[in-house]
Amino acid sequence: MDIVTLLGTDAVQQLHANGKEQEPLKGTREERDFHPVCKLFLPWTSGTWLLTELDDEGLAFGLADLGMGCPEIGYISLDEIWEVRGPAGLRVERDLHWKASKPLSEYATESRKLGYIKA
Repeated sequence: MDIVTLLGTDAVQQLHANGKEQEPLKGTREERDFHPVCKLFLPWTSGTWLLTELDDEGLAFGLADLGMGCPEIGYISLDEIWEVRGPAGLRVERDLHWKASKPLSEYATESRKLGYIKA
């Protein structure tokens, strides 16, 4: 999978920059609460991901909702998401028109109350 094709050059650069900035701050009070950089979704289900960071191996960090009523913050393998195929070979897509309006923690709080990501 080509991450740039899926996410776009600007998003990949911002996700990597966020990841590098966050790395030395993890587990401290200085940890950043980034606005999500992009939204991925499965067009045939309610699967949704809001991503804030990316490492060099394609492991992203963000909020994930697999459609089971319990959105979670954590690490996400973009390779694993890309492997998922739906009807007629559909794959994960990036919502090109979506723009974050708040930090990830606020999306997580709202999503946990609703049982799904409202983005």
